[in-house]
Parts: sequence; structure tokens; C-alpha cells
Amino acid sequence: MMTMRTRGNRRGFGQVVALLALVNVMAIIAAVPLTSAEPSKPLRIVAFGDSLTAGYGLRPKHAFPAQLQRVLKKRGHNVVVINAGVSGDTTAGGLERLAWAVPDGTDAVILELGANDALRGVDPKVTRANLEKIIAGLKKQGMPILLAGMRSPANWGDTYAEDFDAIFPDLAREHGLVFYPFFLDGVILNPKLNLDDGMHPTSKGVAEIVKRILPATEELIERASSQRASASKS
Repeated sequence: MMTMRTRGNRRGFGQVVALLALVNVMAIIAAVPLTSAEPSKPLRIVAFGDSLTAGYGLRPKHAFPAQLQRVLKKRGHNVVVINAGVSGDTTAGGLERLAWAVPDGTDAVILELGANDALRGVDPKVTRANLEKIIAGLKKQGMPILLAGMRSPANWGDTYAEDFDAIFPDLAREHGLVFYPFFLDGVILNPKLNLDDGMHPTSKGVAEIVKRILPATEELIERASSQRASASKS
């Protein structure tokens, strides 16, 4: 039979054990940063372009921004890719809507404009000037840019094509942008990867674009992440 003294000793010992356990738990909680349970804020990438970005003839989930976001997330990137594509848009139209199409809080921009300029035969000097202003506006806000190149159709002649095609590598070099030489690389003129109009990619065509532009996009993400880290330290 247990005596009162023995029961008292065991009760006291149990209280000491419980107290030590509580102290250990409190120490663990104190050692964990308060933000550890909070997910990091995703990088916001705006895909700013024309129908090739908007996803002409496709469901929203098959458009370039949506497919790119899914692939990037599968590769472990915490990103949101926003669709700021407008079908039929030219570089002039993009310049006009720049202020509201790329909102505050954007971390990086994929700039895909110029195809409709080429289709309409817009003077390459005008296209270059519009893109210069768009790039300057984005850089003023401190946003890293991935410039997607475009090529002129052959019907305007060699001189036009040479002047137009040179716009994109020239601007990328002059402004230190991430550069993807041709947005439709691997897709253009392939009937299996384009809609019946022969100009706009199917969902599979968009998937091919995403696969090819992925390395440049990850370089853009690296720049945006580094910039965010630097800003948080200042």
C-alpha cells in the first residue's frame, strides 16, 4: 500500500517532469522564426503582349501565361504569371496601356510585342521607338525584363525584314535585358502546332513555346529574386 509521503513524492516528481517538458517546448517555439510558417510572397510576372500572349482561339488555361506558370511551379518556382495580352495590339497600343497593364507590385515583365507591327508594315523606326519607351517605362519602375523577339514576314522585302528583325537584339543589348530571340521559334509554319489561320499557336504550340523560352524565363526569375532580396536588405 502506497504511503502519503510516497504519493506526494511521485506527485512532485511528475510536476517537475511536466515543467521541464513545458520549458523545452517553449524553447523550441522561441527558436523558430515567426515567419517560418508563412509562405513566401510569390513573384508576380506580367506577360505583356498581343494575341500570342493573350491566347487567341484558346481557353484561358491553355494560353501562354497559364501554361508557363504551371511549368514554373512544377520546377519549384513560387510565381504568378499574369496575362496582359491583347489580341491585335501593336507596340503603339502597348505603349498607350502600359501604365495600367503593368500594375504596381509587378516583379518582372515578359515583353512580347511587334508581330502586328510587322504584319501591318509599320515603319521599323516607329516600332523601335515605341519599344524603347515601353522598356524605359518598365526600367524606371525597376522591373527586370525578358524581351521576346519577333521576325518580319517575307512579303515586305529584305530591307524591311533586316531593319525590323534587328530591333529586338539591339534593344536587348543596349538595355541589358534577358533576351529570347524569336517567340515563335519551333512553332511558326508548323500546321500541327498552329490554328487553321496559320498564325496563332494551338495549345500544343504554346507548350512548345513555353519549353523553349523556359531557360530565359528562369534567368528573369533569378534577376527578379535577387532584386527583391537586395530591396529587403535596404
